[in-house]
Amino acid sequence: MKSWSLIIETNPLRGSWNMAVDEYVYSRSLMENRTFLRFYQWERPTASLGYSQDAEKASDLEFCRDHGIEVVRRMTGGKLVLHYKELTYSVASSDEEAFTSTVRESYRLISRALLKGLETMGLAARLAPSSPPSYIRGTMPCFAFPARDEIEIDGRKIVGSAQKRSGASFIQHGSIPLEKDEDLLKSVARSDSDDGRVSMTSLEEALGRTVPFEWAAQQFARGFSDFFGVKLEPFVMNPSDLEAVAGIEAERYGNEAWTLKRISG
Repeated sequence: MKSWSLIIETNPLRGSWNMAVDEYVYSRSLMENRTFLRFYQWERPTASLGYSQDAEKASDLEFCRDHGIEVVRRMTGGKLVLHYKELTYSVASSDEEAFTSTVRESYRLISRALLKGLETMGLAARLAPSSPPSYIRGTMPCFAFPARDEIEIDGRKIVGSAQKRSGASFIQHGSIPLEKDEDLLKSVARSDSDDGRVSMTSLEEALGRTVPFEWAAQQFARGFSDFFGVKLEPFVMNPSDLEAVAGIEAERYGNEAWTLKRISG
């Protein structure tokens, strides 16, 4: 049985640090041919931009500044996501045998593992068939519509994910709301949709009760373990790991020039 490295962040972290950790484990997966599965939280509301998005077109930066909302730019593509009361997952791997070498198939496999986790919670979810062209081409936020092979419950999006790939190596991370705040999302995101549509749900809404982060992380970890047939071994970063993460954060994710795309990287 293969082993994966499991990281469950029990304390909420700043957005720039979260993004730096994801890049760090991605680099480790490239060098060491291993797989990392990480679950984490955010210490305050944070808008994450897709790598190629125009910050001013996708988000209301003035509103974010005035309301203490952090803005970060991901290394992955996709659309704006508002993170806060949620569970975020990331998978970084170079295991072509487990995930295949294509974006679509590895994305679909991870979605099926997430479905398994939702099933352990007693939820009936499914993979979305497609998105309207207006969503694909426009500036609507991630949770405006389920994209193809993303996960929905009763037609509303419950997981929003994005991936970066280099050959057989990739990182995919995604947002799973524990609670939802559509009004805040609409205030943070700029949308070219006339009605500012949001079609999302949360674990709290789907289950009809408060959902603790730790419990949800355990259910999703079980789903990944069962679906991929792997053993999950806890991984704790040592001081040299943390120093490397801090360097990545300072260079990119904590750097306003990177966030507003005034430098390349």
